[in-house]
Parts: sequence; structure tokens; C-alpha cells
Amino acid sequence: MSLKEPRTTGATVERGHVSRRDKRWWIALICVVLGSFGVLLWMGKQIDTNKPPIPAHVVAADGRELFTGDDIIHGQQVWQSLGGQEIGSVWGHGAYVAPDWTADWLHREATTLLDQWARQEGGTTYDKATVERQGALQARLKQELRTNTYDARTGTVTLSGARAHVFDTNAAHYTAMFAGGHVHYAIPKGTLTDAADAKDMMAFFWWTSWSASTDAPGKTVTYTQNWPHEPLIDNVPPADNVLWSIVSFILLLAGIAGMVWYHQAHDAEDRDEDHVRSIPSKDPLLGYRATPSQRATLKYFFVVGLLFMLQIACGIIGAHYGVEGGALFGIPIDQVLPYAVVRTWHTQLGIFWIATAWLATGLYVAPAVGGREPRLQRLGVNVLFGALLVVVLGSMAGEWLSIMGKMGHGNALNFWLGTQGYEYVDLGRAFQIGLFVGLFLWFALMWRGLAPALRRAKATGAGLDPSAEAPLASGTQRSLTAMLLMSCLAIAGFYGAAFGVGHSTHLSIAEYWRWWVVHLWVEGFFEVFATTVIAFLFARLGLIRAATATTSVVSSTTIFLAGGIIGTAHHLYFTGSPSPVLALGAVFSALEVVPLALVGFEAFRNLRLLRVREWVAGYKWAIYFFVSVSFWNMLGAGVFGFLINPPISLFYVQGLNLTPLHGHTALFGVYGMLGIGLMLFCIRSLMPGREWNDRPIKWGFWLLNGGLLAMAVISLLPLGLAQAWASVQHGLWYARSEEFLYTPVLTVVRWLRVPGDVIFSLGALAIGVFMVGLLTGHSLRGRADDVEAGEVLSADKEPALHE
Repeated sequence: MSLKEPRTTGATVERGHVSRRDKRWWIALICVVLGSFGVLLWMGKQIDTNKPPIPAHVVAADGRELFTGDDIIHGQQVWQSLGGQEIGSVWGHGAYVAPDWTADWLHREATTLLDQWARQEGGTTYDKATVERQGALQARLKQELRTNTYDARTGTVTLSGARAHVFDTNAAHYTAMFAGGHVHYAIPKGTLTDAADAKDMMAFFWWTSWSASTDAPGKTVTYTQNWPHEPLIDNVPPADNVLWSIVSFILLLAGIAGMVWYHQAHDAEDRDEDHVRSIPSKDPLLGYRATPSQRATLKYFFVVGLLFMLQIACGIIGAHYGVEGGALFGIPIDQVLPYAVVRTWHTQLGIFWIATAWLATGLYVAPAVGGREPRLQRLGVNVLFGALLVVVLGSMAGEWLSIMGKMGHGNALNFWLGTQGYEYVDLGRAFQIGLFVGLFLWFALMWRGLAPALRRAKATGAGLDPSAEAPLASGTQRSLTAMLLMSCLAIAGFYGAAFGVGHSTHLSIAEYWRWWVVHLWVEGFFEVFATTVIAFLFARLGLIRAATATTSVVSSTTIFLAGGIIGTAHHLYFTGSPSPVLALGAVFSALEVVPLALVGFEAFRNLRLLRVREWVAGYKWAIYFFVSVSFWNMLGAGVFGFLINPPISLFYVQGLNLTPLHGHTALFGVYGMLGIGLMLFCIRSLMPGREWNDRPIKWGFWLLNGGLLAMAVISLLPLGLAQAWASVQHGLWYARSEEFLYTPVLTVVRWLRVPGDVIFSLGALAIGVFMVGLLTGHSLRGRADDVEAGEVLSADKEPALHE
């Protein structure tokens, strides 16, 4: 693309060149991306240097070897093959029904030691000792657990005889739980019966607890920054945690003030320019004949609907496991479909169907921008579709086989064809490779479709004019086309971060690379892609100026990534990260929220589009879903996200139900609604001139949004706040314990998830009914030949929304 200075001043540019303002934004974007990834890689190096060591030997004071480092690593692999983060959590990351094994082991070890010492002194239990004795015993406990006995020279951790005995009793307790099952924790009977595998997994649980309770060398905080909260050993927020939380609050307020100023300063300028333009009188896409590859994308959207419904079904079953243990409305199904399988599928399917909707949108857009159908493009689209089905269905089958023990536990087969046990990247390595290859196939198809537009613009030195063959090419969108291609390359390339996690990777490093995928791939570059595609579509319909769309995309991407890339570190506060990583995560995760504070303006702009011309009503429900994206971006990603982002907040609530509150409202509220909106937009364009019977979409829209809001406000929010109180008051272990969660009041609160789930499911069903109706004709009105050509406007007559 050209970065030459435009030959006219202000916002007016010569076609084919980049405005002065856009040039500044492009420079800022390049600096932000290069600088931010430099910092992120540096943080990874710091985590690798400061991560808790895996001792080669753990021995008792009398010389008895309890287990080895190889046992710990194999125990981690066994845990992963059982579902890993989908069956309880470790270091606060994972599922919420069973305990956090780190916090639970730590508290059980602490109370067992206290009771043991109290009995040795002639008492009964710690709780029944005098206040003076309790104080002395607690001081002894803190000294016992927080003293680091790791010898770096020999790689040995030495435990006192008392701690060695407690390891044996704790291991027996958890081994019995995984063998005999636990209803309240949704662990089926027979989950893990091999004694050797169970002992190794207990060694891994012990290691995560040891890391969380033992001071790092030369420091007065543990390897996990004193997480989890455990008053018995003074695991409380360190000074750095509090300081950088305060700084993050200040930066959030300052950032919002700066965004308001910028918005007011530049929005008026853009609005004045738009006054002189007009809206096309007819839909510019009318009469456009979809290419063979575009028509081939239609099946992607039907698969999106099927995967969406399957994800919801898994979510309903998983929610019932939270109140019924291993049953669905009283029907025991956990021996066939255990909670770990259901939750694995639920999290994976959410990414699969949303990503499929967006990939299909890109495949639809590419030929309409490039202006021609590349040779064998339809074949490529069909091959990619088949590859996606293999990855989705094959990975789901492998996950079930692994968690059910059909592949054994903790072996290479689990890793390659079963489950890796890490939330959102559970699928086996072979299927990860297949997905990675498929994403680059998608990028190749996108490049083949879009490259002709870039070559045409370079040859003529002008902008990209729309035409009957290239209805989505428009004016000065050469930069926008480049941004779309770069986002596609980032989506394909950054999934490669998943390969940073190997079969024996240290948990701190595995978490580091996992969040590259979850935060940067899912939450980052897919959002850039979606923002760019929406700008393309609105600009081609003449509803916004192409130049304005380009500036908006580049600027919003720059602002979002300025906080979003380094903000990845807010997921890594307590995974063996040193204080500088915590500080950077606190600061930049606060900046992530700043642009979300003003997304309401975007919602109102999108709603105004419906009033500009009668034909825009054909895209009404796609636009409504884009409006709901703005709402959930503000509430789910913004408000609920910042509720848990500061270090002081996350110290107490990591692993509690405030996390899925943010996760559901941000992942589905933003990316799910966006995926549905893009799907409807593309289907609308593939069927130009056909009037829809849109009643099912209407019901689907309101039921989806209403059900999600009910699920969040009536159940997840009060449950999460109650758990936060319990964590602050007593410790994280208590907030996740069955004695707290199964009190009568909280049992009712968890059951209150059902109304929202039902409403939400009915909304999804309504969308499904509409999609089926497109196949049968029940969702269509009129005849296919009732189509007239629309206006194909050149760049010098490019329309735009006026006030």
C-alpha cells in the first residue's frame, strides 16, 4: 500500500493514497504491534526464569523418597488426560464445579498439620485450642510451609516427617475420590482407578500447592505471588498487588477521559464531511450473482447453526451437573457423558462455531472484493469445509475416548489423539496440526480472492472502484483490503502459539502459550478481522464512507491492541510470574477496557443506519446483532471484565463464578452475537431481493439476549459475589467447597441458572428454525427472479450516511 502524503489537505485525499491522519495511525499501529510483542516475549522470558522448579526428588527428613520429578510430570499428564482444566482447576484456571486442587490441597495439608500438632501437645484439634495456642501453632505452620527447602544443587525438596505423613493422607483422600466418585464435584465413579497413576497425579497436585505456599528464593512471597488466599499461612496480597491495582484504576479513568476527548474532537469533523453525501436509493448488492465459491460457503453457516445448538446442549448438561452432580433432571448420565467431557465440548464448540462463521464470512467477502473467481476456489472452499468437519468431529471423539480412559492415562496417545487438558485448547495435537493447516488454507483462499484487487489498485495508481464483478471493492479501501489480509494472516499464524505447549511442558510455560491462543487469537486478531469485515460491508452498502471506514478500522485496531497484547499478562498473575509481569498486566489490561467504554456510540450509529433508506431494513437483524455486540462489549468485556482484571480483585476471585460471568457475556455476547450477525449479513447478500419471513430471527434475537442477561444477572453474578465474599473472609478453598456451595440459598441461586438457559436455548432454536426454513423455503417470501440491479457507484460518487 502507498504511504505517500496526500496531495490535498485535511481529510480529503487523492484516490489511491493514504490520508495524513491514516498515515499517522498506520505508523502508530506498527509501533504498537512490534513494541507490544517485544514486551510480551520479554515477559515470557521472565516467567521462564522465575517459574517454580520441578524438583528431581522429594524426600522425607528420614531419607525416604516420596516421589520424583518424573512422577510429577507424569502426574500432570495423567491429570491432562482426564480432562485437566475441565475437572476442577489448578492455580485457579479451569472448571468451577470441583475444587481448585491447589487451594484445596493446601488448606487440607495446613489443617491436618495443625490438628496433628495440637494432639501432640495434649489437645484434640486446632479449633478447640486456646487463642494463644492457636497463634503459636499458626506461626509454626507458616514457618513449616513457607520455608523453601529446595536445594538447587541436587534438585531435592526435603519435607519434615509431619509433612511427609500429610502427603500420604492427602493422597489417600483424593485417590479415593477419583476412584469412588464424588457427586457434588461431578466426578464419576471409576474416573481413575490405577494406583500408580493416581499417586503420580497426587504428586502433581502437591507440587502446585507447594509452589503456592513456599516463598520464592530471596523473596517474601510465594512463586504464585501468594495466591491462593489462605489466612492460615498469611497468603495475602503482597504490596505490589495493591499498588499496581491502584495504578490500573487511575489509568482506566485517565484513558476513558482521553477517549471521550478524542471522540468529541474527531467525530464532529467526520460528521461535517458526511453532510454533503447521499445514500444509494437501492441496495447496491441487488442483482449481484454469487460466485460458485460464495454459494459453497452457505453450508458453513448451516454447520454453524448445528454446532451452536450442540454447544448449548452441552452447556445445559454441564450447568445441571453443577447442582445435580452426575445427572440431568434426575437421569444419571455421567457414566456415559461425564462433566469433564461435556465441558470440554462446550468450550471447544464455542470457538469452533464462532470461528466457522467468521471464516465463511471471509470466504464470501474475498471474491466480491477481488472481482473474479480464482481458479479452483470452490474446490478449496469445499476441501476446507471437509477438513473443518474432520477436526471438529475427530477432536470431540478423541476427547471422549481419552477422558473415559479408553486410551489409558498420561501417555502419548492421549496427547496426540485425545485431549491436552487445557481449557480452550483441549483438542489433541494431531487435530491442532490439522486446524493449523486448515487456517493457512483459508488464508491462501483469502489471498487468492483479495490479491486481484490489490494488483488492480497498484497498476492503476487509483483506489478500488466497485463494479458488478467486485461489488465490495470501494474507493480508498486499498488500505482496508491490506488490513483484512493482515488480520487473516495473524489468525492463521498465531494459532501456532498452541504448539508452545508440549506433552511435558512446565505448567507456567503451558499457561503462557495457552493465553497467547485464547487472548490473542480468539479475543484479539479475530476481533480485528471482524471489525474490518463489518467496515467492508457497511462501506459497500454506502452506509458509511470508505475513507471513514479505513480510518476507523486502523485507529480502533491500534487502540485495542495497545492494551490487548501486553494485557494478556492479566491471565498470568499467579502462574509463576514475577512482579514486573504483574505490573505490566495490571496497567495494560486496564487500557484494554478504555475503548469499550465508548462502544455505545457505535451502537447508536448502527441503529441510525436503519432509518436512512427503506432497503436497509433487509439487513435489519444483522445490524441488530451488531448493536447487541456493542452492548455486550460494554457490559461483558468492559464492566464484568474489569470486575476481575485488577490484581487485587483477581487474587480473591480467580477460579470463581465471576470468571464465567465475564466469559459467557464476553465470548458469546461479543463474538457469538457477531458471528450470528455476520452469518445473517452474508446469507442476506447471497439471496438478494428475497424477502425473509424474519419472525424466527426476531424471537431468536430477543431470547438470546434476554436469556444471556438472565443467566448473568440472576445466577452467575450473585453466585460469584457470594463466592468472592467467602474467599475474602475464609480463603479460596472455602469459596469452592461443597459445604459452602451446597448451602440452601446458593443451591437455589445455581438452580436459577435454568430459566436463563432455557430462554437462551429457545432463542438458539428460533435461529435454527429460520436456517432450516431457508432450506425448505418457509423462511423466504417472493420469487428468486424478483430481483433488479442495484446501484454500483464509483468512488467519486461514493455515498455515505449523513446526519
